[in-house]
Parts: sequence; C-alpha cells; structure tokens
Amino acid sequence: MIDGGDRALPTGVTWIDSTDDPRLADYVGLTDVALRRRSEPERGLYIAESEKVIRRALAAGHRPRSFLMGERWLVDLADVVAAASRDGIPVFVGESPVLEALTGFHLHRGALAAMQRPTLPTVAEVVTDARRVLVLEDIVDHTNVGAAVRAGAALGVDAILVTPRCADPLYRRAIRVSMGTVFQVPWTRIDPWPAGVRALRDLGFIVAAFALDDDAMTLDALAADPPARLALVVGTEGDGLARHTVSACDLTVRIPMAAGVDSLNVASAAAVALWAVRVPPR
Repeated sequence: MIDGGDRALPTGVTWIDSTDDPRLADYVGLTDVALRRRSEPERGLYIAESEKVIRRALAAGHRPRSFLMGERWLVDLADVVAAASRDGIPVFVGESPVLEALTGFHLHRGALAAMQRPTLPTVAEVVTDARRVLVLEDIVDHTNVGAAVRAGAALGVDAILVTPRCADPLYRRAIRVSMGTVFQVPWTRIDPWPAGVRALRDLGFIVAAFALDDDAMTLDALAADPPARLALVVGTEGDGLARHTVSACDLTVRIPMAAGVDSLNVASAAAVALWAVRVPPR
C-alpha cells in the first residue's frame, strides 16, 4: 500500500494534490476543443471517460497509457486498477477540486483513461463482410457523431466511415455520447471524398445519399426493395450533403416529413434510415 496523505492506496496508485506533475500532461485542459482536435491524433491518444466507456475500450483491446480518477472509483474499478498495477500503468487519484483544475471541467463521471489511439484499418478491411454501412460526411458536432455511432450500433450497421473533415469519433464527447459503442462498430476514415463513393461502388455497394431533393426516392421505396449491400450517406448539420457528393452517389433518398418540418437532426435521420433498411442479424 502507498500512503496518500492519511489515505492508504493500492499499490501502483499515486495520490495527486497539484496539477504540475508532467505525468499528467495527457489530461490538461480537456475542454479546449481546438487543442484536442489538433493534439490528440498527433500525440496518438484519446480520452475515455466513465467506467462503462473505459471498460468497453479495454474490452476492445485498446491500450491505456494511464488512469485518472476520484478516490471512490478505486472500488468500482478495482479490477482495472489491479490490472494496471500489474502492467506498470500509472493510476492517479485526487480530490475533485484538483481534478477539475487539471482537466478544466467537473469530473462528475469519476474516471478518465488516456488511451493509446489504435491504427485505423483501410476502408476495404472495414467493409469486407458488411451489408450496411453508414457514411458521415463533414459532421462537425462531436455530439452528433457520437449519437450517430450509437444509433448505428443499436440498429445493426456493420461499419461506419467518416470523411476527412468529419469530427473525430474518438474525441472525448463523441465517445461519451456513443456510450462507448465507437469501440464496437468497425470504423475508419474514407479519404479522398467524395471520390470514395467510387471505391465503395467498386467494393459492391449501392451508395445512397440522403438529401431533400424534389426528385429523390422516398425511404419507404428504398426499404421496400433494398440492395444486398448498401452504404447510406448523411451530411453535415447545416447544409446537408455537398452537391458533388449527391451527384456521385447511385441514389438520392429522402425521409418523408410531416407537419411542415423539413428535416431531422443528422443522428436521428441516420437512425430512421438504418432502421428502415435493417437486415436480420447473421
């Protein structure tokens, strides 16, 4: 046991009472979105937040660099802490004011892990056996990315592809909103885009763009006779899909709206579309 002031801590756990320890660099200023977009991929890390998300990341085989948590989580995550100690992975524990000063936000979910970012697979590897693929084009809100991933996981999508300008699915908020399902659904970047539409077609997919075109087929019509392999493309929050993307796709599809509403939130639209064209589980 190691003493943390008047506390007896498990072996391998370090009590922190200040924010200037260089070993805590991964956790500094996590609310600075511009910084995290720039530094996380370059430094090869992402942040997993909450017990459920941390456990799903570990179950997916992702490697932790360190853990940061409030003292009570030493009990709830006792097995994770013990494994970290055996593997020589640091576990830092502190009181809420110190953790908040370090990260820049109230750690109300209690635990964080700095995880080593895995190498992304190729598009061909991700969609090898896929029947339903969701493509997220230029979605900049991390909450929407996380919600779309969660919808995809719940509704049986086989793979998710994100375009070069789409927000990072491994950003802290995106992971949290996805409830860790970003570790369940195979995903990768599709680049270049929209030239990637041709690559999907060459891999045997019919590519359907969701857009508000007057001549678009309805989702009901697509669901009545869906292709065996289908990639659904949904677009950015404000303007929807780019016109050159719509032109490149095989089909244009719209979700019929009522009560004068013209469209749904992008994550909601993805959920409706995936439910309509779902296939029986293998």
